[in-house]
Amino acid sequence: MKVIWSPLALEKLEVIAEYIASDKSSAAEKWVNDVFDLAELLGSQPKMGREVPELLGSNYREVIFGSYRIIYKIEKEIKILTLRNCRQLLVIDNVEL
Repeated sequence: MKVIWSPLALEKLEVIAEYIASDKSSAAEKWVNDVFDLAELLGSQPKMGREVPELLGSNYREVIFGSYRIIYKIEKEIKILTLRNCRQLLVIDNVEL
């Protein structure tokens, strides 16, 4: 399946990468590459992630990567919707559809 990134997800990725880069730019670059690699893996293993606990019974899934949740939806393609810190609860209004 094809993996599509929403504008919101790319924006969140950039903000998190800038935060990591403020401490160590090479770590931020590696983190971004690892996130993209994991997202691409979802294309061949879309059910790899679990259902989003706050949205059970939906097509919303998440993969935990370090301290972050990569939230996506399975449709005709995989759509990466947003990234969130694991400590943050998700409400549907926080997801770009």
